[in-house]
Amino acid sequence: MITATPRTAPPLPRTATAPPTIRPATPRDAAALAALSAPFARSGALRERPVALYAAHASDFLVAEGPDGTLEGCLGLRAHPAAPDGGRGPAGVLYNFCVARHRQGSGLGARLLRAALARARERSLDGLFTATTGGGDLFLRYGFGPASESAAPPAWAGSLDPRRNARILARAL
Repeated sequence: MITATPRTAPPLPRTATAPPTIRPATPRDAAALAALSAPFARSGALRERPVALYAAHASDFLVAEGPDGTLEGCLGLRAHPAAPDGGRGPAGVLYNFCVARHRQGSGLGARLLRAALARARERSLDGLFTATTGGGDLFLRYGFGPASESAAPPAWAGSLDPRRNARILARAL
């Protein structure tokens, strides 16, 4: 008589949700961008922006789209021309950076930031600026450091609300 050791069936694969896809935003994303950003605007972490502004500046944004089509994160990158006096080259400003609460801590913010850094390099920007009311830990991990308002693109620096007490961070590319 031959006996065989029973084989155990291989474990069934886990049904993991696909990671969000990072892609450029389109004007069709404007309402979803506003909805994603609204809780952060209510908390004071972001400026409130109307849907029309998101539509007009959709090309600034990278979005993280979940498998079901919902936006789970976004980050705007606006390019500013070089200073006319040659004192500074073209620079970018990162703004309206947010990740849905259920995705926070998953690495999605880092994926968005890496994609924005790549986009800034593709556009031959010399550096990036951002303003944050939080600690800015993710930016600091990616090479940003404190910067003065005078080093930033003047149009953007002039638009900062001093009542928000935001820190300016910058990084050379």
